[in-house]
Amino acid sequence: MISQLRPALAMLGAFTLVLGIAYPLAITGIAQVAMPWQANGSLVERNGAVVGSSLIGQSFQRPEYLHPRPSATDPAYDAGASAGSNLGPSSAVLLEQVRGRARALGPEAVPSGMVTSSASGLDPHVTLDAALRQADRIAAARGIPVSDVHAAIAGATSRPAIGIPGAPLVNVLAANLALDAARR
Repeated sequence: MISQLRPALAMLGAFTLVLGIAYPLAITGIAQVAMPWQANGSLVERNGAVVGSSLIGQSFQRPEYLHPRPSATDPAYDAGASAGSNLGPSSAVLLEQVRGRARALGPEAVPSGMVTSSASGLDPHVTLDAALRQADRIAAARGIPVSDVHAAIAGATSRPAIGIPGAPLVNVLAANLALDAARR
């Protein structure tokens, strides 16, 4: 029995050291050297204070801000509760949620990203169509021209890389920070 237990414990110790300590430290070190901003959470600062991450969505509910996609973790955009709703396309509950969100936005057609939640529930982006759909509300709430809102949205817009198909996306935090900066 001891003759079988000794090699098993030695392997457990070796694998723990290699895979539980050495490998994570090596990957962390490589990430810190190769891409430190991303490795440290892509934190966005304003006036020396962290205001969010460019990779994690936040809740903006006031009318003068660009609103994110609905979150499966509503209403808090809680990163600790990140998960999809697990409601499928045939779910009556999901259908009612989407219809309720659409009714709240008015009678006009709305982009699907404004009424459906993201898979993680913490998506930091909205489509360009969804952002532009909100421009009139933001401009009215801030008392600024719609062109200023369009400029803030354009500055926070990214297009898919190297010819990958997809819609242009707007980082909600970046657009809202640009809107706040323009107010000064």
